[in-house]
Amino acid sequence: MKLHCCPAKTALTTINKNGFPSAQVLFLLSAWNFMIFLVKNCFKFLYWVFSLLQALPNTKPSGEVFMSKLLRRRWTLLSPDTNIHQITVSSKQGQKGGGLFSNFSFLNNNQPHLGNMMLYENQGLSFYIVRDDLLHPFVNGNKARKLDGLLPLIEDHGVTDVVTCGGCQSAHAAAVGRYFLVSVATVSCAERGLKSHLLLRGEQPQILTGYNLISTIYGNVTYVPRSFYARREEMLQTHASMVAGHTGSVVYCSDIIDSSLASQTFECSEFVQRDAPRGTENHSRKVAIVNEGAKDAVALLGMFRLVDYLSQDHLLGKKRAFNFVVDSGTGTTAVGLGLAAMYLGLPWKITAVMLADTMDTYRQQERRLIAEFKRQFRFLLDSHKLNGANDGIVHWVDRCYPRKFGNVLEGEIEACQQVAQQTGIPLDPVYTLAAWEMATRITCAHEDDSNVVILHTGGTLGMFGLAQRYKSYFGMLNTAIKS
Repeated sequence: MKLHCCPAKTALTTINKNGFPSAQVLFLLSAWNFMIFLVKNCFKFLYWVFSLLQALPNTKPSGEVFMSKLLRRRWTLLSPDTNIHQITVSSKQGQKGGGLFSNFSFLNNNQPHLGNMMLYENQGLSFYIVRDDLLHPFVNGNKARKLDGLLPLIEDHGVTDVVTCGGCQSAHAAAVGRYFLVSVATVSCAERGLKSHLLLRGEQPQILTGYNLISTIYGNVTYVPRSFYARREEMLQTHASMVAGHTGSVVYCSDIIDSSLASQTFECSEFVQRDAPRGTENHSRKVAIVNEGAKDAVALLGMFRLVDYLSQDHLLGKKRAFNFVVDSGTGTTAVGLGLAAMYLGLPWKITAVMLADTMDTYRQQERRLIAEFKRQFRFLLDSHKLNGANDGIVHWVDRCYPRKFGNVLEGEIEACQQVAQQTGIPLDPVYTLAAWEMATRITCAHEDDSNVVILHTGGTLGMFGLAQRYKSYFGMLNTAIKS
C-alpha cells in the first residue's frame, strides 16, 4: 500500500491493489464528512436542541388546555355570558320592622368594577351576585346551566321523547318542557318532533300558575300520586316504557354518554354522534329519562362552562379568593362549581346551603357525581388535578333558619319584598333567599378575607304557587315596610 496526498478538497486515501480505497479509509472519510456537516449546521442543531428542551416542561397539557377540550362541544345556551352585580350591605342598628333584614339595607351596583379594579371597590361591606336568573324569562338559571351540555347530546342521539319529573311547582319540570319545545328549536330539535313528558307530584291545582302553568303549556303533564312518586326510578321507567311502546326504546343520560365514549377517540372531544336518526320509518320512539333536578354528571358540564367564563381576568380572575354561596336542592350545582374550580386551580370556596336533605346525603351525592363525572369524561380530563376531590370540594351548611323543605316561615315574604324594592333583584323564600341570608351573614361576620359571591339560581315563578299556599303571608305585603 501507498499513501497519496490528495488535493485540498479530498481526504487522505489508502489505495489497495485493485485501486480502490480500503474499508478503514472509507469509514474515516464518512466520519470526516459527518464532522464537516455538524460544523456547518451546529447553530441550527443547537437551536433545535434548545427548542426541544424548552418544550419538554410543557408536554403535559395544562388545566386550561384540558378545559378547552372538555368545552369543545355544542351547547344549548348561545353564550356562557352572565351579569355580575355588587350588593352593598348597610347596618341599621336598633330599627324595628317586619322581615328578616329589618336591621339591614341593601344597595345594588349593576355595573361594578371587576378584574384588577375590584381592589378599589371593597371599602365597605358588600358581596357580589351572579345574575343567572336573567338567562331566561321562564327557566331557572341553574337549570339552564344543567341542561346546557345535556340537550345537544340528547338531540344528537336521535331521542324523540323526554321523560322527567318534579314537584307541582317544579322549576326543573318547567325548564325541560320549555327548553325542549321552544329554546332547543334553535338547534333543530323542536321541528323533529321532540316531546317532553312531565310527571308532577301531587294533585292538579284548581288554578294553574307559575311553573305549573308553564309545564302544562309547553309539555305533556301527568299528575302522580305522592305514594307512587316516592318510587321515582320505578315511576320514570314505567312511564318512559309506556311512551316508547313495544317498538321503542328507553335510555338514561348515562347511557347516552357511555355510547358517545364508546364511539369516540381521545382527539374527538365533541361527543357528537352525527346523523343520528330521530325515529325510524316505522315511527319507533327513543325515550330519554332525565332524573329529577337533572342530577346526572353530564349536568356538571354547564357549570364547568360557567366557571371557565367567570375566571377570565377581566371578571373574577384566577388568583383572587372567592366564597361562592349557592342554595342547594339536589346539590348538583354546588358540586359542579367546586369540581370546575378545583380543576382550574382556582382559590374558590363553595358554600352550599342545604335545603332538602341531610349532610350525609349531600356528601354521598357529591361523591357519586364526582366518580361518575371522572368515569364518563376520563379521556378529556387530567385526573391528577382532581386527586383531592374525594376529600370533599363543597362546604355544606344548614340554612340560617332550618325547616322542612318547601316550607316558608313568617317574615320571609317581607324579606324578599325588601330585597326587591331596594335592589331590583327578585328572590324566592324557598331557594334564593337562603343563599342571600347566608351571604349577608358571612359578609357581616368577616369570617374570612374572601369576597362573597352568590350564584342566583332564579326561581321567581315559584312565588305564584307559594302565594296560593301561603295566602296569609302574602296578604301581609300590603302593610309591609316600603323602605
